[in-house]
Amino acid sequence: TNVHQVTMGGATSRAASSAAGPRFGPPVVMGEESIMSRKKYGTSAVPVQRNLRWGCDSSLADRICNHNRHYAEHSGYWLKTTFADDAKLAGGELTFYDSNTGKALFWAPRGRSLDAFLKESRSHGWPSFRDAEVNWEFVRVLQDGETVSVDGTHLGHNLPDRSGNRYCINL
Repeated sequence: TNVHQVTMGGATSRAASSAAGPRFGPPVVMGEESIMSRKKYGTSAVPVQRNLRWGCDSSLADRICNHNRHYAEHSGYWLKTTFADDAKLAGGELTFYDSNTGKALFWAPRGRSLDAFLKESRSHGWPSFRDAEVNWEFVRVLQDGETVSVDGTHLGHNLPDRSGNRYCINL
């Protein structure tokens, strides 16, 4: 279920956050910087899971998701995995999980076709999710647009465009 504009687990909604930084409107749930505080495995209390889906490299996931706040996988990395082919075979909505905790973070495509999702993702270089595809129970956006899990996994960034919020997320 989506949680809109509420205070949860130390994270606050846009209405309760400071005026500094970009303003992301509803349904974005804003998070506090403390989510990304130092923990046992970088910014996460648990390590990246082994045997990640789509043949993703777990050591790369660890560097990007747990020991990084600003960088991403190389543009197009997701095209070198089995993701696009597996998505086409699935033929419906896919669930995207936190590489550390296994919590469901995104569902796609939702409110658009798989072809539209893949086309937009290909155009921007990273899987690109829209507001309706975000599980706000476990995803937060920080003041600078960094998109993270409530457990401290760096996911990517919110880079809004003319169509609204666009979350470019590391696979």
